Amino acid sequence: MRLVFCLISLVMVSFLSCRDKGFDKDAAGIFEATEVLVSSEAQGKIMELNLEEGDLLDAGDVYGYVDSTQLYLKKRQLLAGMRSVDIRRPDIRKQIAVIEQQIATARTEQRRMENLVKANVGNQKQVDDLVNQIAVLEKELSAQRSTLDKTDEGAGAEVENLQYQVMQIDDQLTKCCIVAPQSGVVLVKYAEAGEITSPGKPLFSMADVSVMYLRAYITASQLSRLKLGQEVIVYADYEENGQREYSGVVSWISDKAEFTPKGIQTRNERANSVYAVKIAVKNDGYLKIGQYGEVDFLIDEE
Repeated sequence: MRLVFCLISLVMVSFLSCRDKGFDKDAAGIFEATEVLVSSEAQGKIMELNLEEGDLLDAGDVYGYVDSTQLYLKKRQLLAGMRSVDIRRPDIRKQIAVIEQQIATARTEQRRMENLVKANVGNQKQVDDLVNQIAVLEKELSAQRSTLDKTDEGAGAEVENLQYQVMQIDDQLTKCCIVAPQSGVVLVKYAEAGEITSPGKPLFSMADVSVMYLRAYITASQLSRLKLGQEVIVYADYEENGQREYSGVVSWISDKAEFTPKGIQTRNERANSVYAVKIAVKNDGYLKIGQYGEVDFLIDEE
């Protein structure tokens, strides 16, 4: 943090002192890019990490993975458990078929005995016994169906629980893959294959350098004549004394003033504070993070 403050102070000192000497640009600063720190989402040994500093990565591509053997075995165990539950799941249709057949046989016998009674060759008691037998069988059928339904529902809930566990394992397996979250260049590599990592441990940092941002500082008098989306001209150092010219767009203006360090004299004595701005510039490959740049706001200074 102290190094960054010193660098910013140096840029402001250079800019403001040059303005007093007839410097014709409106502001100066350094180029930066939005850095992304990619951390591990899994615990274990890094089996592969196929990237190096300076490599250009594509968003969504896999560049390594963390050991997932135990997770894979856990998933196989859960799948075996699901098959076991399916095997133990009751076949309701088959298990109640016997009682249903007994009821059908008893009803047939009841009708036959009722016909014999009507012909005065049968016994009414036999008919009553068959009616009672059918009632008992129907109650047994209802009880067995209820028991089998509950057993089946329990098995279904157990399978559903195992399915959710498999989904959790699949999510953890996915997080074992080391994926580039965006397209960009690897800035720093913090880990190597063979090391043990854990969730939250940095693996590498990267930045999308297709668009660079010139962070510069403007005086309070310039602030009123600058707006978001305004087109500007940006100059970047090239070779020893040359400069490259780029078109840029003001993408951010700080809403808080930063006091100019003591000892810095500005052309306008009232400009005792400065505001940070960011200018987005499409990178042609020559712009680098930390490179010095200047900007012309294309407005007339009073």
